[in-house]
Amino acid sequence: MNPPDTITDAATQLKKGRISPHDLVEQCLAQIEKFDSQIHAWVSVDAAGARRAADELGREAAEGIYRGPLHGIPVGIKDIFDVAGMPTRAGSPLREDAPPAETDAPLVAGLRQAGAIILGKTVTVEFACFDPSPTRNPWNPERSPGGSSSGSAAALAMGMCLGALGTQTGGSLVRPASYCGVCTIKPTFGLLSRDGVVPVSCHLDHTGPMARTVEDLWILLHTLLPSYQKLSSIDKLPSLSTLSSPPRFGLLQKYLDLADPLIREATETAVKKLQSAGARIELVAVPAIFDEVLPMHRTIMAVDAAEFHREQFPAQKEKYGPKINALLEEGLKIPGVDYAAALAWQRRFRQCVETELFNAISPLPLGEGSGVRADENLKYIDSLLLPSTDNTAPGLETTGTPLFQAPWSLSGVPAVSIPCGPAADRMPAGLQLIGRRNQDFQLLEGVLKLN
Repeated sequence: MNPPDTITDAATQLKKGRISPHDLVEQCLAQIEKFDSQIHAWVSVDAAGARRAADELGREAAEGIYRGPLHGIPVGIKDIFDVAGMPTRAGSPLREDAPPAETDAPLVAGLRQAGAIILGKTVTVEFACFDPSPTRNPWNPERSPGGSSSGSAAALAMGMCLGALGTQTGGSLVRPASYCGVCTIKPTFGLLSRDGVVPVSCHLDHTGPMARTVEDLWILLHTLLPSYQKLSSIDKLPSLSTLSSPPRFGLLQKYLDLADPLIREATETAVKKLQSAGARIELVAVPAIFDEVLPMHRTIMAVDAAEFHREQFPAQKEKYGPKINALLEEGLKIPGVDYAAALAWQRRFRQCVETELFNAISPLPLGEGSGVRADENLKYIDSLLLPSTDNTAPGLETTGTPLFQAPWSLSGVPAVSIPCGPAADRMPAGLQLIGRRNQDFQLLEGVLKLN
């Protein structure tokens, strides 16, 4: 029997007694030992602690105690979350001597309660911002893994863990997931706790899970909710037999036009497959307000980040990387009235996304020769559709641009990224699906219809 590489498969095998939590931990530790010297996905690995937890959870399983589908599942935690007994360094030399955290962040505590095993802390770029990551892309070590949740995505892609936690302020969940060929959900803003997490922007930060399949995301998101009630088994997952109608998508033409040819080709191929499988697709025009997304996002992020760092940054500028240094310098100089105007704009933008994108269907041509047809009879949509990124993974000098992800961080609506590649350059490509606010599980269930 092949070792399980998904939470769903591992949970099934563990429940049937075919494997143990100890087996899963050793499987992941072996992958870390074999590959992490080249990939650099981990800041620290608590092998001894993971083995102790596996032994305890194995005894529980032998006694018939089963905490749910995360029982015995090894996971990685982005190093801006507090994990009891481990320092939270946030990828910064300023925190090299940080003491171990005394308590778990609530999301980490929720994972432990559900039976997950914390393997260790995964790499984040410095303070979860823009400077290049020491992590390498598992598909090509000369390409970026994306950021800032680079270690979590790369570790998942290499089978070093079966689930992971990350964060997104601009595109830090979706972009690394797409570049590394795994899945993620950026939940509705505020759905999941941000306590015990080093902040970037109080108006933009999202916490969320990463996994290898959408089914695994469903399990992780359910577990991370503040109102978590134990899932008795993976049988509680929605199935095609319980999902009524084929999904209805609004394809965002603007982002197809902005994508490079490799991503455009991969996306159009995926869209044709969706239509062949019964999905209904209409093309949706993107309002002009979207042209202001990046500068408004930058203003809010810069000021919020500068507020957090305002005491230590002036005295220790030389210890910050060049890109976060520039962000903080910019944030300190932005007038208060400009910041207030950006926040007011964000409120208008959220309303625009909710009312115009989901409710206004405009028939648009996809472009000559694309072969993707619009459904003229489609009157409303379940979710929006666009590429996860504008290109496949770039070189190591950057973590990529948030152009395709920042609108959904600004508006706070949920976004799911699933692999749809490889692209013609043999690198992963991703398909991004956007849902309505607070309809995270409806969005995931819609994605499950694609399987």
